[in-house]
Amino acid sequence: MASLATFDRKKGNGRPGIAGLDEAGRGSLCGPVVAAAVLLDAGFYGEAAWIRRLKGANDSKKLSPSKRSDLHQIIFEMHEEGKLKAVWAEASVMEISAHNILGATRIAMGRCMTSLAQGPLAPLFPAAGTEGELFGWRDEKNFLVLVDGLPLRPFTWAHEAVKQGDGKSLAIALASIVAKVERDKLLIKMEEKYPEYGFATHKGYGTLEHANALRKYGPCPEHRDLFIRGILAGEDPPPDSHPEFDFN
Repeated sequence: MASLATFDRKKGNGRPGIAGLDEAGRGSLCGPVVAAAVLLDAGFYGEAAWIRRLKGANDSKKLSPSKRSDLHQIIFEMHEEGKLKAVWAEASVMEISAHNILGATRIAMGRCMTSLAQGPLAPLFPAAGTEGELFGWRDEKNFLVLVDGLPLRPFTWAHEAVKQGDGKSLAIALASIVAKVERDKLLIKMEEKYPEYGFATHKGYGTLEHANALRKYGPCPEHRDLFIRGILAGEDPPPDSHPEFDFN
């Protein structure tokens, strides 16, 4: 935990703070992809008591569901207290179909950044909502945006990509927790509408149970057409839809 905060302090040295970005559901066979952003100003990292409240924060896939839920609650308590800012957004199955999964992920992440820029800090940076002045164009003035994984191209907001960043950066780790918990909530609601697929259990990933249900019942409107064609033809789920990538 301390190492994640130390990573951020070094990365954001001289900046007013860091915004971490991550997503959940990119490899799923159904439902929206969900992105989250968590903004920590430079002063946050000097508040030992605040960091202690987030003890155990890490890559969401390395946490138990109960630990994720507890941290998610703490994150939004601290959001309400004004100690950090946490937002999330989704890109729909239709947007995934229209823009492919990477494009849809960028859309969801862009919505998160716009939400941050139009929040309480925006009056201090009037151009933030349009040109990204709040986040990253002028190093000495602007928040550093850290994105888990590879660089986002194209993307409106200047950013730095960090491979496996959800296990290195506190801001990204918190974003990964928010994205995962919020997406899981959406899949549990989907289960109520389409109980035959087991969405609440596998969260849309390519388990044997899910593949068998697809072949038995056919797809529902929440399934991603390009992701399931092979399964419907009798093939195994693609490797990147395996639950080990984002299932616990």
